[in-house]
Amino acid sequence: MSEHGYFIAFEGGDGAGKSTQVGHLVEALEAAGREVVVTRQPGGTSLGAALRDLVLHGEAITPRAEALIFAADKAQHVQEVILPSLARGAVVVTDRYTDSSVAYQGAGRSLGAQEVADLQTWAVGGLAPDLTVLVDVDPATGRARRGGTHDRMESEADGFHAAVREHFFAMAAAAPERYLVVDGGAPADEIAAAVRARLAHEGLL
Repeated sequence: MSEHGYFIAFEGGDGAGKSTQVGHLVEALEAAGREVVVTRQPGGTSLGAALRDLVLHGEAITPRAEALIFAADKAQHVQEVILPSLARGAVVVTDRYTDSSVAYQGAGRSLGAQEVADLQTWAVGGLAPDLTVLVDVDPATGRARRGGTHDRMESEADGFHAAVREHFFAMAAAAPERYLVVDGGAPADEIAAAVRARLAHEGLL
């Protein structure tokens, strides 16, 4: 486990249902008597909230500037929220972490997955989740679920989201011991049960 607690990240494309699964898992962990810290990226800190609004809803930003803003968000987030929580033994559950930046800016924006991964790793001081749950959904389904409201990332064409999806798969395939890939098109209760089963195997539930 990271530090003394346990660190779980939910990743996936827009509209995959990550937030729903975060809610299901937090409920199960709290019922098991665990202290749970729930957060999201970008966001989760005062600085992160300002950066989230800037990068998702503000004026146009160049791809490299976008990658740097996401890295700054994570650097602040890790130091202010995640590390202190892990140090006291809490379970930290985050909606997105470094993999999203690698997939969205590295693959989606074509900045280079390794370059963005190196930037993200430096920003978070090498802190990786104990478990990453990849909630997979195809771009068309994700777009339909989001309805008519889209932020800057969500508004990108399906080709962008397809590249993001493929890179998520590549990262999961490269480190299967640290990932759980679930079908975001399955019923929410089934997905939640699969996540709980994995964490039961880890001794967390």
